[in-house]
Amino acid sequence: MLKFPLFLTIVLFLQMACGTKSALPTTEVPVTNAPTALDTLMSMDTTIKENENMANADTIAIDLPMSLRVGAEQLDSYLPRLRLSRGVALLVNQTSTIGSTHLVDTLLALGVPVKQIFAPEHGFRGTADAGESVKNSRDSKTGLPLISLYGASKKPKAADLEGIDWVVFDIQDVGARFYTYISSMHYMMEACADFQIAFMVLDRPNPNGHYVDGPVLDLNYRSFVGMHPVPVVHGMTVGEYAQMINGEGWLGAGKTCRLEVVPCQGYHHQYAYQLPIKPSPNLPDMGAIYSYPSTCFFEGTIASEGRGTEHPFQIYGHPESGIGDYYFTPVSMPGAKYPKLEGQRCRGFNLSGIATDSLFAIGQLKLQYLMDFYQAFPDKERFFLENHFFDKLAGNATLRQQIRAGWTEEQIRDSWQAGLESFKTMRAKYLIYNKNPLPVAK
Repeated sequence: MLKFPLFLTIVLFLQMACGTKSALPTTEVPVTNAPTALDTLMSMDTTIKENENMANADTIAIDLPMSLRVGAEQLDSYLPRLRLSRGVALLVNQTSTIGSTHLVDTLLALGVPVKQIFAPEHGFRGTADAGESVKNSRDSKTGLPLISLYGASKKPKAADLEGIDWVVFDIQDVGARFYTYISSMHYMMEACADFQIAFMVLDRPNPNGHYVDGPVLDLNYRSFVGMHPVPVVHGMTVGEYAQMINGEGWLGAGKTCRLEVVPCQGYHHQYAYQLPIKPSPNLPDMGAIYSYPSTCFFEGTIASEGRGTEHPFQIYGHPESGIGDYYFTPVSMPGAKYPKLEGQRCRGFNLSGIATDSLFAIGQLKLQYLMDFYQAFPDKERFFLENHFFDKLAGNATLRQQIRAGWTEEQIRDSWQAGLESFKTMRAKYLIYNKNPLPVAK
């Protein structure tokens, strides 16, 4: 394995030898096929088997290629511009790494004038609870100011971006509309448009990028867990998603930001990408990540979604449940200080024993988990929370009404199809990787 400090030294030498590119480009960086010295260095640190049968993929996992590199690893594509900047701000968290080294430390070591760190939900280190307000502070290692975008304000102010030429976004997403990192990205793009600052996305694979499914959000239900008219599972990387936000005018008032995307190399949406770092406290493994788009709906109900257990989003249940062969008791733990139904013995189901390749192959939302549990629950009037959070997750009130009315999963899915087909047409304009449209889950 290549030692990273030596790697940084070699990269810095290469960048100094190769010169710099012009600052502030207005178009996306294309995928570069020509090998570079950096390509050679990075390929020494990968052991993933290559598979060339990509063209015939549907919702079948394809082995990751040896050449797959996330955007952050392609330093030769973006480092020269950042080093010439007056000041750089980063919107990052614990997933923002190159190898085992954080992007902040990498860029500082390579002479980039990093001035500010912005943090999304769960904070810079990714340890805060879901929904927990995170305060501004300073990074203990670098001394840089840490500005929370999940506290008193979700959008940076002018003073937060003073002296900044570039904002760099590098966060691992999981591809669900209600996962809030893309909402933080939206507000940062909006601020960059307001203050004429360039915005760069260092792209990463989407582990749920192999399918598109769910109701398209009704903008009457717009919230921080759903800001755009996209399905629950949108099948896009954050780089593709940023292009859609810009291209569809979703920043409002005719605004667009100066956007650059540094794509992954060697990536295809059908790759079963294994996340090297958990993206948030309650998505600890791939089983939770694959189950999350389906089981997150339980957050809008009185049932537990498994927070406060070893298998969040893979366990669901309630003390009054009359079905299920699994019993569990949520307890306070890091990342779930006050879990729903804390200390109460719940009856329900445990999905954690399902093989991850089987979960990947499902390629659609599993509404049946929620529907069966609702139908068997003794007090249906209390099942959906009175705060209508379920409707925010669904992006409409229709799904809740359909479940109450006893619609079948097939009937519910049929009601989504027109919206999904329209979204797929729009989505195709912004795809960076495989250009062929994905099948809509039915």
